[in-house]
Amino acid sequence: MLNVAIVGPGLVGSALIEQLVAHSRSPRFASLPIAVVGIINSKKMAVSSTPFAVGDLGEWKSRILGDSASAADLGQFADQVSALKGPTAVVDCTSSDTVAELYPHWLSKGLHVVTPNKKAFSGDISLFRKIQELTTPQGPSVYHEAPVGAGLPVLSTLNDLVRTGDKIIKIEGIFSGTLSYLFNNFSVPGATQKFSECVSVAKASGYTEPDPRDDLNGMDVARKVTILGRVAGQDLALDTLPVENIVPDALRSVSSADEFMSRLPEFDEHFKKLNDEALASGSVLRYVGMVDGVGGQSSVKLARYPLDHPFASLKGSDNIIAFTTERFSNPLIVQGAGAGAAVTAFGIFADLIKACERFGVSS
Repeated sequence: MLNVAIVGPGLVGSALIEQLVAHSRSPRFASLPIAVVGIINSKKMAVSSTPFAVGDLGEWKSRILGDSASAADLGQFADQVSALKGPTAVVDCTSSDTVAELYPHWLSKGLHVVTPNKKAFSGDISLFRKIQELTTPQGPSVYHEAPVGAGLPVLSTLNDLVRTGDKIIKIEGIFSGTLSYLFNNFSVPGATQKFSECVSVAKASGYTEPDPRDDLNGMDVARKVTILGRVAGQDLALDTLPVENIVPDALRSVSSADEFMSRLPEFDEHFKKLNDEALASGSVLRYVGMVDGVGGQSSVKLARYPLDHPFASLKGSDNIIAFTTERFSNPLIVQGAGAGAAVTAFGIFADLIKACERFGVSS
């Protein structure tokens, strides 16, 4: 059996628990035995030598992390789950730098790591290299499909291209569901909504961060581009990657999200001008990240695309990623929902299955 210990059971972690509970009730469980044995949040933790009961997992907040749970301590949590019988995967569902820095320690204790957290793979490159060094074919492994594209097969596709010796020419994509939604609605022929109105609708619909500047500054896309570049063999870093911040200069330092939203209409004319110029040239605006595998000109920016380009016809909040390689001169395209708790949990679950199959885990 593959033991699963979940760190940070928020929206994504809760969705993963739901999917693992459904899995435990399915015929697939016999050949892919994956069970939750540990949960820790910011306040409490619980570890069991046997899988938590399905009924308890359905009410984990009260039945597992209730009054009988211990005070949260990540060090003790790692010690306890590493002492369990059989292989154990720690699933980091946080977005914490501090938790990401623990990956080398977890790997050194023989724990596998599965995560949607971008920080370890896009932050200090020395941490990224340390994790690579500690990951071995027969020993502990790291699975991180979900940080780029949630459940979409983005990193697995890139890994397959790299491992088969293909030459990466360019990886280009719309990696942010928020920015995808904004420009798919704002920059299309016949659209009438002002940019500030599009942002307001996106925020009210839950597409943006609580402060939309955290989406519009491009750093989330930059982290994904950095991860892709590193997997492709480049030493990309956030501090050297050119990133276009589309938050107007005057609004970058305002004190609150409410103030930002109230003043954003002041800059509708700026965005209208950019959009009108694009449409007049037969193009639309899209916020894209690009890994340049040949010229070293990787970037994150607002760019124009002709109306017949795949990026121009994207709908809703979908992601789209195009891989141009020596073998795929006509780009290999991955497209679909790239955000949301259920699809992110799916990406994590798929990685857990890979770990289960890789190490021949049986019930």
